[in-house]
Amino acid sequence: MKSELIKKIEEADLPEKTKNDLKKYLGDQDISKSQFETILGRIKEEYANTRIEPCEAVGVIAAQSIGEPGTQMTMRTFHYAGVAEINVTLGLPRLIEIMDARKTPSTPTMTIYLAGDYATNRDMAREVSWQIEAAPLHEFGDITTDMLDMRVNVHLNRDVCKKRKITIDEIIDRSPQKIKDKNHYRDFEFEGDSENAIISFMPKDRESYQNLFSLAEHVRKVIVQGIDDIERVVVRKENGEYILYTEGSNLKGVFEVDGVDTSRTRTNNIAEISEVLGIEAGRNAIIDEALSTLREQGIAVDVRHIMLVADMMCIEGEVKQIGRHGIAGEKESVLSRASFEVTVNHLLDAAIANEVDILEGVTENVIVGQPIQLGTGDVKLIAKSRVN
Repeated sequence: MKSELIKKIEEADLPEKTKNDLKKYLGDQDISKSQFETILGRIKEEYANTRIEPCEAVGVIAAQSIGEPGTQMTMRTFHYAGVAEINVTLGLPRLIEIMDARKTPSTPTMTIYLAGDYATNRDMAREVSWQIEAAPLHEFGDITTDMLDMRVNVHLNRDVCKKRKITIDEIIDRSPQKIKDKNHYRDFEFEGDSENAIISFMPKDRESYQNLFSLAEHVRKVIVQGIDDIERVVVRKENGEYILYTEGSNLKGVFEVDGVDTSRTRTNNIAEISEVLGIEAGRNAIIDEALSTLREQGIAVDVRHIMLVADMMCIEGEVKQIGRHGIAGEKESVLSRASFEVTVNHLLDAAIANEVDILEGVTENVIVGQPIQLGTGDVKLIAKSRVN
């Protein structure tokens, strides 16, 4: 009986999510065939009623639906997950960031879920956080500047290294290489003594104290453990599992760390999601981030309006902004481009390039004062004259 009903659901002309929700609901219910037919009939009827009418001005309606409640939004940052050290931009500034397709958000953060035993064991979760949180060299020992011998000496603390599961040799190998590769600073020499846990750095030009102080600053700040872009990690227990919240974002780097559940881990950096996981993931991230931003402000916007905007932003295989450097600036119509921003430049460029505007869109028809080609304006009536 159940398999027959599931087959009928699969064959129905309904969205996939509706089918999945219906199958999930029916799995817990014991219903007769006639009841099932009634439920399915009502769902189909409701689905037909919610579909868009032909010639509907969906773009204008979507713009209104997002723009109008956007005026009610507040401008504030939010102390994330109850932790004062991690702030997340929310409200109108966050919505603007999403629509502008910013390469990096003003407060990049990640929510990292853990797999297996890492999710339930605090010590194991803490070890994962050490592999992720950027730890500069000064956290692993004392750094002294010897002005007499023109050296910067680092005395490593073995207990700290042991606690954070990193060896003295690893630090000796990594720190000079990281200064060269990441900081692009090469005017120094170094000596490593793993037996006494000491690394010494000497500037190549020993005539100037400025070089010594500059080298000392590079040595203090060099990241020897963790991922460079992630400045802070907070471990919190929620619903019986440990979750890591970060300040800073590096999706690719985090995915390579053992113990991370890559299927649930997320970042608020949409450009990074699109780059690492593909354009479809980027589109889903735009929908999810915009919806959660509006929901947090208590604003209900139908998901289809946001889906339309996300589709337009991602339609060419990369995440493009809504503004003049993206969708609005790349429209076919000259008048539509000119109505958005930098009017004179668009008109001049179009005149020089001998462009023609065929007046198909909403904006350009409003400008020239003729009916738009949507709704009743899209219907052409042809009447035959009566012949007596």
